[in-house]
Amino acid sequence: MATTRIILSGSTNGRGIKVAATATPGTIIHTAHSTDIDEIHLFAVNSTEIPERLIIEWGGTTSPDDVFKAVVPPNGVLDLVTDAQGLVLTGSSIVRAYAETANEIVVHGFVNRISP
Repeated sequence: MATTRIILSGSTNGRGIKVAATATPGTIIHTAHSTDIDEIHLFAVNSTEIPERLIIEWGGTTSPDDVFKAVVPPNGVLDLVTDAQGLVLTGSSIVRAYAETANEIVVHGFVNRISP
């Protein structure tokens, strides 16, 4: 098996992804590989002075199967959204995100792509 670290597919040159969506379906964060396993690590920054809720749609939009929520602390603190070990997807599944307020949360991260 080989592992390669790559940027999130929704990112431009590794930069953060501004969450513009305020409802489902959310802003595209990453599209998983069709056959390789993508171990995805996400972090979020909230530029406001109050905590903001971030909703992650992990490969689908059905709640509770594909949806989890995070509260992102205020004042630009980089906060871990996924488990420190990452979460996995494959099969061209899409990770999306939306927030209560548009353009206040920026998602950063990386993918460890695992191929046989």
